[in-house]
Amino acid sequence: MKILIIKSGSIGDVLLVTPIARTLKTELDSDVDVITSKSCVSVFDENPYINRVHNYDDSFFPVRHLIKQQMYDFIIDLDNSLKSKFVSFRLTKTKYTFYGFPFKKWLYIKTKINLLPKTHIVDQYFKLLTPLGLNHDHLGLDYYIPDKDEVENGWLPKQHQNGYAAVVISGKYVTRTLPVNRLIELCDRINKPIVIIGNKEDEHKANEIERFFQHGTKAEEEAIEELNKKAVIFNACGKFNFNQQASLVKNASWVFTHDNDLMHIASAFKKHIFSIWGNTTPHFGEYPYKTQFTVFENNKLRCRPCSSKGFSNCPKGHFKCMNDVTFDFYLPD
Repeated sequence: MKILIIKSGSIGDVLLVTPIARTLKTELDSDVDVITSKSCVSVFDENPYINRVHNYDDSFFPVRHLIKQQMYDFIIDLDNSLKSKFVSFRLTKTKYTFYGFPFKKWLYIKTKINLLPKTHIVDQYFKLLTPLGLNHDHLGLDYYIPDKDEVENGWLPKQHQNGYAAVVISGKYVTRTLPVNRLIELCDRINKPIVIIGNKEDEHKANEIERFFQHGTKAEEEAIEELNKKAVIFNACGKFNFNQQASLVKNASWVFTHDNDLMHIASAFKKHIFSIWGNTTPHFGEYPYKTQFTVFENNKLRCRPCSSKGFSNCPKGHFKCMNDVTFDFYLPD
């Protein structure tokens, strides 16, 4: 049996299909292929449950021709876009399409009336495939890091080699990320060795955080020791590729992260996640999956959620969803 899954989007979005692929492979003993965005192809490079990955960003006709040659028994369309419909049109008699809940999402954003399913989107995918009689293994997401990208403990500063908290500061939209002053407050609250993880464009934020926690004089060091301050910063922004960032998350004792790709990767590694939500909300169904997690969000705002994605600036100008969010947690020694 040959099955095709269609799913594009960000790495985190695409990672959410891995429980489906694993179950189809093990339950139906099938060949499972995926068609996805070019930027997400690498998500499946090491995945033993995926046979082939097709690049979704090529021109329509070559992609459709390539898929037609494979003669799939059925197609699972998790995009429900014009492109996915065109690519898969009349290529199989059996097709499962995930329509999502665009009207309910719009209603929630515009009126704050929440009629969305109270289940994770992965479980919604499984519900779509009920006719196949699949047994949900509840093992969560899969992410495989190539050996060459595993970050060795010895690469980290000595203070971080006995454990650290990962603070992932990256985010596609400004309204889904904490401002620098709140990130500094969070790091101070964590009060343990911290690895700051982000992309090249996040370096300016990471540098500000690093400078805040740098100490020069002996008097400063003694005062900090007396106050039992333990936040030692290792700024990893821009120094590691994506798989290496995933390895840093995998090796962390705790992960503090915005709603981003590495949040879902932390879920795959069953990390204890502290997820920070700004203009979006876990009610959209893409919160950490099958792992322990704590949500930081400001539920006292009538303007939230204001988008299912994000903005470059707060539409209201106050950014209270991030400026007023409370960090209430305890990390054991």
